[in-house]
Amino acid sequence: MGKRAGNFVTLRDVVDEVGQDAVRFMMLYRKNDAVLDFDLAKVIEQSRDNPVFYVQYGHARGHSIFRNARAEVFPELPEDAGKRIAWLSESAVERLSDPVELDLLKRLAIYPRMLEAAASAHEPHRIAFYLYDLASEFHALWTKGRDLPYLRFIINNDADLTKARLAMVQGVVSVLASGLAILGVHAPDEMR
Repeated sequence: MGKRAGNFVTLRDVVDEVGQDAVRFMMLYRKNDAVLDFDLAKVIEQSRDNPVFYVQYGHARGHSIFRNARAEVFPELPEDAGKRIAWLSESAVERLSDPVELDLLKRLAIYPRMLEAAASAHEPHRIAFYLYDLASEFHALWTKGRDLPYLRFIINNDADLTKARLAMVQGVVSVLASGLAILGVHAPDEMR
């Protein structure tokens, strides 16, 4: 709404322009006592500056890693989430020792407490903030793996480490999907 010009855009127009997921996430991605400043250009942008894109892209990136692992190392890696979780439950997660990996695991571990705190305080923005931070750490680890080959999620000559990292990716994917579902936002397996 522009006060001086006297024009306004309805919420229906915004939803039609950027989609329900983007509007819902951006509405929840602020404290309830904060002024709503909905930047349409930022919501359309496909970058880190668009929180809903960044979180959804984290979920899609996790599924991309599973597809690549299936093609390169583990053709038996189940596509079904439940079966994949069971298959990954036997991973040697003690192999995850890099500080960046440990930080990501710690972030995953606080999810239940964060949810409880957000519910107790009636502050859904905490969930949106947490999901953005989790996606940021996940994307940062992926980027480090591009620069430092020993940090890649898929290590062709080390199946045990790859499986442990896939278990970590499954944790990220599961938490992102859960958090997005709580917020009423879709968690896509692919983004183009």
